[in-house]
Amino acid sequence: MDRFVYTKSATYTDLSLIYSECSGPGGLHLTEFMAAKMQLRAGARLLDIGIERGYQTCFLANEYDVFVIGIDPDDDRSDGIPHIEHLQRNARAWGVEDLVIGLQVGVPDTHFAGNTFDFVHSTTTLELVRGPFGVEYYRACLAEIYRILRPGGIFGLGEPMHRDVPIPADLLSIYTRGGGVGPEGWADCFATVSETANLCCNVGFNILEADHAPDAWNWWKEFTEHDPHCKADPQGEAKIIRQDGGRWLSYGYVIAQKPY
Repeated sequence: MDRFVYTKSATYTDLSLIYSECSGPGGLHLTEFMAAKMQLRAGARLLDIGIERGYQTCFLANEYDVFVIGIDPDDDRSDGIPHIEHLQRNARAWGVEDLVIGLQVGVPDTHFAGNTFDFVHSTTTLELVRGPFGVEYYRACLAEIYRILRPGGIFGLGEPMHRDVPIPADLLSIYTRGGGVGPEGWADCFATVSETANLCCNVGFNILEADHAPDAWNWWKEFTEHDPHCKADPQGEAKIIRQDGGRWLSYGYVIAQKPY
């Protein structure tokens, strides 16, 4: 796969700031990559699911001139402030308050009317419901996204996914339940690209593209170097990611369309 050329996000160079305001690997490079794959257009109505502090949401509004509703039910793990409050703080800083609204709700209970959005974007979010709540709950989230998209609407899903290989023996106890990575273990959260695409098909989507991001491992390395939680605890997630070295862990994406 050819390397993606970043034009919009390349102008944002403060990686410590970006990773303090974004969730997971990739930062604004991931957001630009997904927007390009989705063929995001100016004037569209976009739902952003799992916004964390909303920095990527504001990037989408600012760089693509879209109206964004960002949803996230959670509070920030660093300061306990609701993520939507951080979103509005960032919207003011970016000068996009007129293009961004935050709501403290999540999938599958969004309460939006059907056929509302032109695009739905979600990165490094839904895998966190797959792990603790299971595949059927994950499928319910996908079905809700399908319901609220307009016919012809595009869903861009990006999340940590694993390669279609067995977990390396030295990582098995880390990635499986009881291995110390949260209550469920990362193996319960992550799936392959084909498994994820098939779930999207099961709820009605047509798959336009599904693959591993070409810069997946670069994003993970960048995450270990700049994410504030990784820097605060270098023997935690950062150590596991470095030990993996891209053998099992990757970052996948699915671009799907609701049929007309």
